Amino acid sequence: MDFSKLIARVKAILTSPASEWSVIAEEPATTYDLYLKYILVLAAVPAVCGFIKMSFLGIHIPIMGTMHVGIGAGIKGMIVGYALTLLGVYLMALLINALAPTFDGQKDPVQALKTVAYAYTASWVAGIGQLLPWIGILVTLAGGIYSIYLLYLGLPHTMKCPREKSKAYTAVTILIAILISWTVAFVAGNVAGLGTMMHGTGGATIEDSGDVHFDADSPLGKLQQLGQRAEEASRKLQSAQKSGDVEAQKQAMNEMMGAVLGGGAQVEALAPERLKPFLPATLAGITRTDYSAERKAAMGMQVSTAEASYANESTGQSLQLEITDMGSAKSLMALASWAVVQQDSESSQGYEKTYKSDGRMLHEEWDNENRQGEYAAVLGERFIVTVSGNADSIDVLKSAMNSLDLSGLEALKNEGVKAN
Repeated sequence: MDFSKLIARVKAILTSPASEWSVIAEEPATTYDLYLKYILVLAAVPAVCGFIKMSFLGIHIPIMGTMHVGIGAGIKGMIVGYALTLLGVYLMALLINALAPTFDGQKDPVQALKTVAYAYTASWVAGIGQLLPWIGILVTLAGGIYSIYLLYLGLPHTMKCPREKSKAYTAVTILIAILISWTVAFVAGNVAGLGTMMHGTGGATIEDSGDVHFDADSPLGKLQQLGQRAEEASRKLQSAQKSGDVEAQKQAMNEMMGAVLGGGAQVEALAPERLKPFLPATLAGITRTDYSAERKAAMGMQVSTAEASYANESTGQSLQLEITDMGSAKSLMALASWAVVQQDSESSQGYEKTYKSDGRMLHEEWDNENRQGEYAAVLGERFIVTVSGNADSIDVLKSAMNSLDLSGLEALKNEGVKAN
């Protein structure tokens, strides 16, 4: 590893991007080299800085003081965050490559990976801002904005798209990136189970030509299939744009989103009234005190949630039930399920573990001191059901979960799914 070259490249892409992109586009590279000599190093910056901030410097909460995350939890968060970043880079490269013909560009997987790696440089370097006080958030925000600008400048060089179309190319890429990052973060936060993507894992074969192939049943193999679906959908979008038919373009864009996040299908999340029956009037013998259900949509994407609170004033016991229909993002839910690794940690304070049982991904946490916990299940690679609160033991939460009509909810996994 030649760190002097890495530092020189970082400095050049940040200070003179217009000229540096032309150099980047013409230099030879492979997927393996880009990951090993650049991405793996820079992507670690925000992950490590986040760990230092959370576990050593702490997060200041007004009035309440400073909160520190335990070393073990901090390391776990750092590893998961790092793995998700590597996963995101790969997925974004697939999307940029698939979208290239739509904006009169030229497909090239290595050039697409270059685009993501070097455009993300500003955001990764700005991850150092996590170590700064209140101004740090401005630093990280500026890094994100500058990365968007770098992407806009780079696309005409790496993907050979006309400069007048790079703005639209950038806009579509960023919109999809936001949806994907939100969805992956949401899934990871609920199930904490994405595996690590590294050279040689998951059945990957990285060749000198820059082509990447994965075993069909591996998590990254599923991810590669997702990219292929996006490529097919992008052809339809390209045809719709040439036709000038606004409705056809809208339909094609919805198909694109379905291909990326819905596993090749458009998915309409369940309506609120369909989820409400799964919020029982009593849970573990405790009466329901409040509930809500809603469906949110944007750019043809839909997610529905239903929540209920249960409380026993005489005993002080309380439980919360949350049901989430990931709807349009069910493809990424499936990816999380495929990638889940068994995790089991225990201490005098409690324990946490993630595992699979009877085809379902399960996650449980328990705090011995406060007698609080959480028990979550992923059903049909689409629904997340979580029961949390204070109880005598985790068994109370499990019993509450098992008392729900889980089979009935899981049976709805194909409702609202429309193949493209």
